[in-house]
Amino acid sequence: MRLFLIPLLLSSVLASGACSEAQEYEAKVGLEEGAGSTTDRPVADAANDTDAEPGAVELQNERAEFSHTWPAAANAIPKLAARFESEAQTALGEAQAMAAEDQAAARGEGWEFRPHAAEKEWETVADITDWLSLSALIYSYTGGAHPNYGYDSLVWDKRADTARAPLDLFRSAAAFKTALWGRFCDALDAERATRRGEAVDPQSDNAFNTCPEPREVTVLLGSSNTQTFDRIGILIGPYVAGPYAEGSYEFTFPVDSAVIDAVHPDYVEAFSRAPQKQARISGD
Repeated sequence: MRLFLIPLLLSSVLASGACSEAQEYEAKVGLEEGAGSTTDRPVADAANDTDAEPGAVELQNERAEFSHTWPAAANAIPKLAARFESEAQTALGEAQAMAAEDQAAARGEGWEFRPHAAEKEWETVADITDWLSLSALIYSYTGGAHPNYGYDSLVWDKRADTARAPLDLFRSAAAFKTALWGRFCDALDAERATRRGEAVDPQSDNAFNTCPEPREVTVLLGSSNTQTFDRIGILIGPYVAGPYAEGSYEFTFPVDSAVIDAVHPDYVEAFSRAPQKQARISGD
């Protein structure tokens, strides 16, 4: 069952050289399920599947390929579906304008234009009572040496009919950091050491040796019991914890008493402690 890390979407419209380069990179850094993550991942609640169709805004022409998609569970919520539709249409206009400008410049200056690609794929992390947790992969290619990608997340508050950032469910970003960041930073350093072949030097002035702040990473709220949030996911895109060639990082942590203590009182009923067997992180 995949949950947090969505496989990289390689657009067919890309120039063959760029596509090959991206595929080689994907294989090199392991951008597939399981890279840098725990064996036990939060799972989406299959019991909450809806009859609604997934949502999508897509376009392909000689200049660009565009695709923004979201799952049926999100499309079944009118206000959330409208939000994604609006965001997708805005992004489509921006992508078309950028590609047209780039193509015109290529013709005028005599260099090769490479078709652009812009994709955002939302997927369900957990569909539980009163909450829908979602994660997204954002992928773009604008003709450069390599594509770029990153992540996004949100939780939909079904009672209030509004979107919230995962950190909004905690008393503060500082409280969330106090509860989890010791484990996270240790796991990140262990994984970075594995990939680099040497230990991370905490005294180094290299920014890629520091531990990112909560607002610099993508936080996901997951569930293994289909009833409450009992797992925390963290996704880190390129250039945040390491250079592009090092790839992305993905970790999953069980919710424990420290995490629950950091939850805002208004949302504490949405969380529960994870079974002890889930307390495995990358590198164990």
